Amino acid sequence: MLNKFFRRIHNKIINKDNSLSFLLGLALVLCYAPFSYYWLMAILLPTWLYSLQGKSARSAAKQGFIFAFGWFSAGISWVHVSIDQFGGLPLIVSILLMVALCVYLALFLALACYLAARFSYQQKLNLWLLLPFWLLAEFLRGVLLTGFPWLTLGYSQIDSPLAVFAPIIGEKGISALVITLGIAIVYIVKQRKPWRHLALLIAISVASLALQNKVWVSATGQSVNTVMVQGNIEQAVKWSPELTWPTMLTYLDLTRKNYPADIVIWPESAITAIEPNDQAQDFLQIAQKSALLNNSAIISGIIDYNINSRNYYNNLIVLGKKLQSDSQGSYQYNNQNRYAKHHLLPIGEFVPFADWLRPLAAIFNLPMSSFSRGEYVQKNLVANGYYLLPLICFEVAFAEQLSANFSNQTDLLLTVSNDAWFGDSHGPHQHLEIVRMRALEFGRPFLRATNNGITAVIDHQGHILKKIPQFEQAVLSSQIALVTGLTPYARYTRVIDFVIPLLLLLLAVIRRLQYRAKS
Repeated sequence: MLNKFFRRIHNKIINKDNSLSFLLGLALVLCYAPFSYYWLMAILLPTWLYSLQGKSARSAAKQGFIFAFGWFSAGISWVHVSIDQFGGLPLIVSILLMVALCVYLALFLALACYLAARFSYQQKLNLWLLLPFWLLAEFLRGVLLTGFPWLTLGYSQIDSPLAVFAPIIGEKGISALVITLGIAIVYIVKQRKPWRHLALLIAISVASLALQNKVWVSATGQSVNTVMVQGNIEQAVKWSPELTWPTMLTYLDLTRKNYPADIVIWPESAITAIEPNDQAQDFLQIAQKSALLNNSAIISGIIDYNINSRNYYNNLIVLGKKLQSDSQGSYQYNNQNRYAKHHLLPIGEFVPFADWLRPLAAIFNLPMSSFSRGEYVQKNLVANGYYLLPLICFEVAFAEQLSANFSNQTDLLLTVSNDAWFGDSHGPHQHLEIVRMRALEFGRPFLRATNNGITAVIDHQGHILKKIPQFEQAVLSSQIALVTGLTPYARYTRVIDFVIPLLLLLLAVIRRLQYRAKS
């Protein structure tokens, strides 16, 4: 009887297709930073799609789930670092939480596979119908429960020949191309209209070559001198009251040694005194005077407690010169030249069902886990006459939010972060990969300032110009050439991200009606 039980487990769960799907999903992590073997996608994805073709809705959903579970288990394993080190949970419980998160994320691809099979002729999965439903699943993953649009396929291609499409169709469009190429390869191998699919491969390749030297924005002839300070403050002691002044003075002292600069950037919550208390105000006035004396502006992360609303905000503020003609300093509490984070990180910055969850474990009571949202659309920060579009940490994964705040007036893109939560994992490397994609999509230089790495300067083509390694206290000085103009993706972000997938879904519905008419 025991033998029959294990045979049934093997046949239903650990059969060849399921095992292959899981292993291929696991291997996808190698396509992303820090490994960046983007060419592996041309092997791993078609191999999985080959096994998926012709499956029933139930079988397709199962394989989609198993593939995606492997994909996210390896790809976002860095999340477990913060849960394990700062969550105050037993190891088994932290592992179960990670499993639950990966199960949740895997359900989206499972749904896509199920729907694609149901819409296919005789409900045997047609891979071309998977394309619109996969894009729909990724859209849902990016919006439900605040969204988690991490590790989508397009990010893996930031260094591949497909990256040239980013200024036109964005990362989501590149994801669609990756799926398209994978399907075409499968049908060439299966000898199903191979010439048609080969022609598709050639057309995409020729288009990629034709776009290699295409310039979407133009140089203004101006440049800006920037300094970014990486304080490398340990997360375990960052909010210790006795270290408040030493932490803040670390940033100020490193800055003083690296003037002159037009703009100085400190990372997320670099100032560990909370606005508007006296300790914060005393330090901010000192920092403002330092910036003014050196004809500079300082942009820093800080926590704001609004006395009137009794809400906490994760903010960026500007000290020193707002305009190049300023002499008195731009900072005053609650002025308009500040940014409040809109897209908050679940658990880390707000706790859903807080009254129920907070008593359960330390992970639901992390420091600063009760923030309120800033507005979705906010003005660019103005520092020393330059316009910077800010995003804080996780927000950089949401291209639509960046688009909503972007204009031709925007000189620089800026993101600040504190990846100390994730230790020596591949999370910070993937984070930087996303920043590079945003720079390429919108055609603007991108500054990334972090507490413990990876602080970096990225040009408007998505190339890393300079960076500071992780876990070092250092300063990054750069002279950045400014550009003007709008990429097609910057002009039409919403059309590209939403209307095109909807049209593909409409075609899938029409195809389904045609199949039903045949039956």
